[in-house]
Amino acid sequence: MTTKVVIVRHGQSTYNVEQIIQGRCDKSVLTEKGCEDAQKVGVVLRQLDVATFYCSPLQRAKQTAEIIQSCFDVTPSLEVSDLLQEVDLPLWEEMKKEEVVSRFPEEYDCWKNRPHDFKMTVDGKEHYPVLSLYEQAQTFWKNVISKHQGETIVIVAHNGINRCLISSAIGVPPALYHSIQQSNCGINVLNFKGEWGEPVELESLNQTSHLGSALPSPRQNKGIRLLLVRHGETDWNKESRFQGKMDIPLNENGRNQGRKAADFLKETSLDFAISSPMLRPKETAELILAHHAGVELEIKEPLLEISHGKWEGKLKPEIQKEYPELLRQWQETPELVQMPEGENLQEVWDRAVGCWQEIVAEKGESPDGIKTGIVVAHDAINKVILCALLGLSPSNFWNVKQGNGAVSVIDYPDGKDGAPVLQAINITSHLGIGIFDKTAAGAL
Repeated sequence: MTTKVVIVRHGQSTYNVEQIIQGRCDKSVLTEKGCEDAQKVGVVLRQLDVATFYCSPLQRAKQTAEIIQSCFDVTPSLEVSDLLQEVDLPLWEEMKKEEVVSRFPEEYDCWKNRPHDFKMTVDGKEHYPVLSLYEQAQTFWKNVISKHQGETIVIVAHNGINRCLISSAIGVPPALYHSIQQSNCGINVLNFKGEWGEPVELESLNQTSHLGSALPSPRQNKGIRLLLVRHGETDWNKESRFQGKMDIPLNENGRNQGRKAADFLKETSLDFAISSPMLRPKETAELILAHHAGVELEIKEPLLEISHGKWEGKLKPEIQKEYPELLRQWQETPELVQMPEGENLQEVWDRAVGCWQEIVAEKGESPDGIKTGIVVAHDAINKVILCALLGLSPSNFWNVKQGNGAVSVIDYPDGKDGAPVLQAINITSHLGIGIFDKTAAGAL
């Protein structure tokens, strides 16, 4: 029984506008824009059957939750939890960012580059803000998930705690605290497959299209932005038939998905485009490039889909009959599976992640502004790339979802040698299916 968790960051606050560090200070309130954006979230979420709202006690989050809640015809209950408070930065609260950088250069460098090591000494005691917040998030999950088996809940909180809620659920380490972006009133979706400790899937990260912004804004106007796209639907996707390296073309719905992805990205200036050599991603890429004259499509062989070997062309019941134990392992411990006459995940990981790193190295120099490109590939390829960027391993393969026609956004604000920032993962809202991914599920 899946529990769906929708996580929302509060709307724009007065301190956000002034670039003042908020932490647990409760003086900041929503701006007019913050209230308007919260209303937009409410319009989107009111279609859901929500059991309970949870929110931080800090007024910028509580006000956002109440605005969203007021959009429902039947008002869900609202529970305020101290476990959803923002990261505790007592020595920096109410200071402007530039003042912190000027007064605490070494500490700020640690905060940005080694957040898991960052500490503050308060009243003679050492306080580790990010590690404490990560533990706080885990405690929240342990207390709440078992109460809502099979239900949908909404959490309205803050940038830092939202990052830790997502990270602790799918296994992203605290060292990568800054690798996940949270926009004001951005929407995230997690799927808990059981109670705390059982598998969790990140369905989407930081959706912003409901706010009138197709893609989240970059943190700074430099570096490289990569838009990782999964190909549109094929007949075999629809049938849940294992494809792998079988070169199956898009079906009509897949072409529609490609056209919708093209419309979604038509206002985004593209500098380059890369695809797997297979028909389904190539056609998806070509549909997107219809709006981008002059951008040539490059082909990268290492982006080929995983080889399922003898499983290719078969439906799950057929594989269940021939390879019952291997199929169970694939569903539970995919990192241990060697596909019969096919590949294992480590082999796919090595070639896909290696190719990604080559793309970043090749395209990552951008002296003027941001260089943006699309990379169109497959379910397994996209998943292993995203897992690698999140500091995960092949064992986390099922923790990240990739829908047909989905777009993920990865920024390298400091160029090819800098750390990636996952701005958004698995955006499918442009397909006209709401905030939940309702694309074809099943075999790869």
